[in-house]
Amino acid sequence: MTQLALVIDLNVCVGCHACVTSCKQWNTSGSAGPLVDEHAYGADPTGTFFNRVQTFEVGEFPNTQTVHFPKSCLHCEDPPCVPVCPTGASYKRKADGIVLVDYDKCIGCNYCSWACPYGVRELDEQRKVMTKCTLCVDRVHDQALPAAERKPACVMACPTNARLFGDVHDPESVVSVAIRERGGYTLMPEAGTSPANHYLPRRKNDNRIHAEQLVREDNPLRVEGREPAQDYGGPLGADWEH
Repeated sequence: MTQLALVIDLNVCVGCHACVTSCKQWNTSGSAGPLVDEHAYGADPTGTFFNRVQTFEVGEFPNTQTVHFPKSCLHCEDPPCVPVCPTGASYKRKADGIVLVDYDKCIGCNYCSWACPYGVRELDEQRKVMTKCTLCVDRVHDQALPAAERKPACVMACPTNARLFGDVHDPESVVSVAIRERGGYTLMPEAGTSPANHYLPRRKNDNRIHAEQLVREDNPLRVEGREPAQDYGGPLGADWEH
């Protein structure tokens, strides 16, 4: 069985949120939308997002690192959100393994949200239905699009190619090769859900620059005689000491 999934490279994710904004834009105007924001500029804003990026620091000062961790529905191979749904609104497609929500059946009971160990189900407060990442199912199967564009919006938008997309059950797919060669892992395997999405771990850069390799270059503007003059005149000039 085909199992479409994302593989996210934490080594090159820069936390730019391009995946978040592109996901919001595409799905708001696509088959999953509209994704509403309630009181977006109020004291207690809430919004519906399929993809979020969590940023935190690891290590102890001064040896700390900033980690950007994107997270969305992991399209589990054994999704706990499906069997708890009382109306059958949550389901997993056999053709591609994508977990979806039938809004016509959803009653907004939150059972799927409580069952999900990853916290990636969200209630659309306006429509009162549960929402989640669809892997842009309306893009990846759209024959009107060029083959190169039949990918989730977040994959298309990532400026560092930190997001890969493909069939994790195909051993020769780009995602399977990355998982195999780069030590890809799943999130919270102890939950027993067999997430389809994987993460590629951060790696230490072994490149070393020695002192003899460093060359001090002068300011090119100074070399070309175009450096601006140090003018402290004007309204604040009298207050400056120079």
